[in-house]
Formats: sequence, structure tokens, C-alpha cells
Amino acid sequence: MRQHAFHHLYQQRKANSTKPFNARGSKVSRCSYCQVATDFCLCGDQPNINTNVAVMLIVSDNEVMKPSNTGRLIADVVKETYVYQWNRTDPDADMLNWLNHPDYYPVVVFPDSYTDDKTRLITEVRGKECEHRKPLLIFIDGSWREARRIFRRSPWLSELPVLSIAPQALSQYMMRHSDNEQHLSTAEVASIVLDQVQEVQAAQTLQLWFEVFRESYLLSKTRLKPDLTRPCLQTYRDAVLP
Repeated sequence: MRQHAFHHLYQQRKANSTKPFNARGSKVSRCSYCQVATDFCLCGDQPNINTNVAVMLIVSDNEVMKPSNTGRLIADVVKETYVYQWNRTDPDADMLNWLNHPDYYPVVVFPDSYTDDKTRLITEVRGKECEHRKPLLIFIDGSWREARRIFRRSPWLSELPVLSIAPQALSQYMMRHSDNEQHLSTAEVASIVLDQVQEVQAAQTLQLWFEVFRESYLLSKTRLKPDLTRPCLQTYRDAVLP
């Protein structure tokens, strides 16, 4: 299994924590990497593909600790993924360096309705602006309320172009409640965006990997009748693994 930036941030937060993080589902014995119940660990099935894009995840305060988080799935698929804890007044210096690096073309993925300056909106990433630069797709990872706050209160993001998506299907995310069922999980959004930037293999792999994670995560829900044949995992293995 390849350890990545999301795993490292999780381990750092866990080591620095002064008390247990008791989110919903915290009583389940989980793998500390894939975060599903240890009986259904997915680490041996982690994707291993290459992409021509980079990803940056900016996570809200407790998001990295939540077992239902799907941002880690993006880091499982896109090997060049950077993950940073959001801090309004003291942003990570490495994060700022990547945002200003001449070899990257940073783009914030966020709904256009929350972008006051409409001149920031773009419809594609493979244009002249990113010629000879690698796209750096920035996803804000947190609850919808937290994501809006981060988007509006991060001056280092305020001048960057914004790519918005219009999903055609309702979210399949069943692990947390949302007041708006059109709100997709971070991994679902990333899958759509990867397809838009012509990273088709990564988009398809992430979508299948998300379905595997959801299936495996829900197996620990005692109120649900589990399907222990794990059809999503079998479909993923047939489609992705050599």
C-alpha cells in the first residue's frame, strides 16, 4: 500500500490530539489508512495508476479525522496529491509555494454561484493559460458550510480561476446526511472534474474506488443488511486491477 499525504496528515493529527475524536462510527475497529472496518480493509486493493494532473486538498479542522471522509480516495488515485489543514490566519508555507509555483496551473473547484467575481470562472483547464504547466486541481474538503467558509475566507485562493461543475446525477453518498441531496462528496466531484480535464482513466478509477469504499464502509452499519459478496469490489477488481 502506498502511503500518501492524507495518511500523513491523519497520523499527525492523531498524534497531536489530546483526546479521542468521537465522530459517528468511531466505535468501529477501523484500518487507520482506508478507514473501513478492519474485517473489510481495502489497502491491498489501492489503485496504482499515473496521471498528468496534481491535486491539492484543503481540509477543514476535523475532516481528516472523519472515517466517512472521501478526500483520501482522491489521494489513493492521484499520486501527486498535496493535503493541507486549513488555517485562515496562518496558511501552510508549503501550500502557498505550490499555489505560486511556475510549473503548476492552480484551479479551484467550486460552484459558480458562490463566486462573486464572474471573470474568475473558466469552463476548461486544458487551455492556453496552462500550456507547459501541470493543472493543480484544488478541492475544499469539509462539510458544505465549512467549504463555503474556506472558499470565502482564504485570500490566497481569491485570485485563482474557478472551475464549476453541474452534476447530472444525484449524489450516491450515503455515509453522511446533507440538507441538499445534490451536494456531491469530494470524491464524486473529483471524478467529474478529472473526466473534464481528460484524465479518463483516473476519473473512472476514482468513481469505481468511491463505490468500493462506500460499499465497504456501509458493511459496518448494523442497521443495514450487508451484502458480503461485495459486488462493487469485484467490479473494481475486474476493471482496474491487473
